[in-house]
Amino acid sequence: REVGGGTYMAGAHTEEDPAVAFDDFAMDHSLWENHVWPMIATRIPQFEAIKIVSEWAGHYAYNTLDQNAITGPHPDISNFLFLNGFSGHGLQQSPAMGRGTAEWLTYGSYRSLDLSAFHYERIAANAPILEKAVI
Repeated sequence: REVGGGTYMAGAHTEEDPAVAFDDFAMDHSLWENHVWPMIATRIPQFEAIKIVSEWAGHYAYNTLDQNAITGPHPDISNFLFLNGFSGHGLQQSPAMGRGTAEWLTYGSYRSLDLSAFHYERIAANAPILEKAVI
């Protein structure tokens, strides 16, 4: 994505994304050279000529069942609401999740959109939400 001034941000992980220690922030430079850059340059040939300005490595904190948010009330603990597990989905889902959580806190139910598919019960039932529009 463009971050302004002709600067772009891009990233990915390898086909296998192994678990690492919480304090492991080692940079795998071959990931860019062998995986990310070729993908971008294939889609946008002008990117053959790009140069790296800065790099970073980070961790995604997500729910391991389906990598989607967990929201709504806890089934056994009253006055406990979930709103976590987003990772890379946070930017996409947070406006709707914030609105839904505000409605739940205010009215005890959703008013404008039903977020019950993201409730904790799906985790307990091992019923992941499978995305159908992943690009």
